[in-house]
Amino acid sequence: MPLRNTPDTYGSVHKALHWLIALAVIGLATVGLIMDDMPNSPDKIKIYALHKSFGLTVLALVLLRLVWRWTNPRPVLPATMKPWEHKLAGFVHFGLYAMLLAMPLSGWLFNSAANFPLKWFGLFSVPPLAGPDRDLKEIAKALHYWGFWLLAGLFTLHVVGALKHHFVDRDDVLKRMLPGKRAASTPLPLETPLPEPAPIAVPAPEPIPENRP
Repeated sequence: MPLRNTPDTYGSVHKALHWLIALAVIGLATVGLIMDDMPNSPDKIKIYALHKSFGLTVLALVLLRLVWRWTNPRPVLPATMKPWEHKLAGFVHFGLYAMLLAMPLSGWLFNSAANFPLKWFGLFSVPPLAGPDRDLKEIAKALHYWGFWLLAGLFTLHVVGALKHHFVDRDDVLKRMLPGKRAASTPLPLETPLPEPAPIAVPAPEPIPENRP
């Protein structure tokens, strides 16, 4: 499998970033939905700290993926896609990238405005984006909350679109993003058959004139 993208499929780096981000976002969303209802305890503080660290990791991975995307060719979309499908796919991809950046940034901003300490997996401190500010904290909290639901909707559209390509359109859009898979291409014949020779026209023999006395 190539490291870089090709016109037919995504390379191993792009695939690894795609699935790492997807799994991290699913995990963050799941934990985020349940940790607010947890009773205050040291375990809850640890889970919040891990949630923040993984969120910062997603931010770094998304930035890395954007750089990789801008420096790599993109596989060509199927010619069978309609113009509105191209526009919808572009809108969903743009929205996903925007929200994957906005979610960790809004969480980081909320943490800063709430004057909470922030350490990346306990290894080093992360500087705040702003000073303590109650109004800013509420704005960042609302952005993080509603951003989650917008991201969930875009994520759902993305998954539905990929499944449509695979099961309805039966093209290679989903296959070329799967780990270890390549987009199917039209196989070339092992030997190019030679054209059959054209029949040679044989002129009919001229009639022999009869000898008359």
